[in-house]
Amino acid sequence: MSAANEELSEKQEEIITQRDQLAETVNDLKTTQQQLIQSEKLASLGELTAGIAHEIQNPLNFVNNFAEVSAEMVDELADELKNEKRDPQLEDELLADLKLNLEKINHHGKRADGIVKNMLQHSRTNSGEMQLTDINALADEYMRLSYHGLRAKDKNFNAATITNLASDLPKINVIPQDIGRVLLNLFNNAFYAVSHKQKTAGADYKPEVSVTTALAPPSGGGGLIIKVRDNGNGIPDAIKDKIMQPFFTTKPTGEGTGLGLSLSYDIVVKGHGGSIDINTVEGEFTEFTISLPL
Repeated sequence: MSAANEELSEKQEEIITQRDQLAETVNDLKTTQQQLIQSEKLASLGELTAGIAHEIQNPLNFVNNFAEVSAEMVDELADELKNEKRDPQLEDELLADLKLNLEKINHHGKRADGIVKNMLQHSRTNSGEMQLTDINALADEYMRLSYHGLRAKDKNFNAATITNLASDLPKINVIPQDIGRVLLNLFNNAFYAVSHKQKTAGADYKPEVSVTTALAPPSGGGGLIIKVRDNGNGIPDAIKDKIMQPFFTTKPTGEGTGLGLSLSYDIVVKGHGGSIDINTVEGEFTEFTISLPL
């Protein structure tokens, strides 16, 4: 083999080696990306835990109370059946009340079951399937979970939670746990913002977080609109264009991964073909607007 052929052969082997190394690096980056995404999901799941504990306690309290009352009714009915002078009307009323109580137990049991299922869906590594989803119910639930989660950390924190949910909103096809994750992130950021401002703004400041849903007018392209607004400190113009970038965060070290908004952007824009926009005035408010196609 000539020297030129040997040199060419060596270069080919070098190129193959570099290609293999590059492919391995790409695979490593993909693996790292998935690990970071799952880490962010688990971090947000931690944010949910306290809120879930509060939310799940409500339906469980109803279940326990209705079960206790129903047991007393059963005893009363048993006594009535032993009575020589039975009162058919009373028996019918007790049976009707028992049936009503069982329906309430079933309703609140399903409510608790739904909260647990949402938590499990939220922690899944892979995205789920598109489902017809009630966005109003999703927004209302995640707002409460986020608020109670922060309240569990800071008992002195209070904020007005305002819901302006359109009554004519249709169900739309989305991946509910992913949109829930987006809403949770926006609510967590909003409550964090007003909590942070409350510490320095003085007694006259009243923290508020609101969520608004609406149908976009056909002239605006149609679709479904979700707005999450807070009256916190707003976002400075200098960093407004950076907050959707991975790992960029305004929170102190240890209080944020910097992945929440970038993942939210990917879910809304890449995963659902929608858009997410920011309107903010430094020192006054921040409002995120999510647009989803119908």
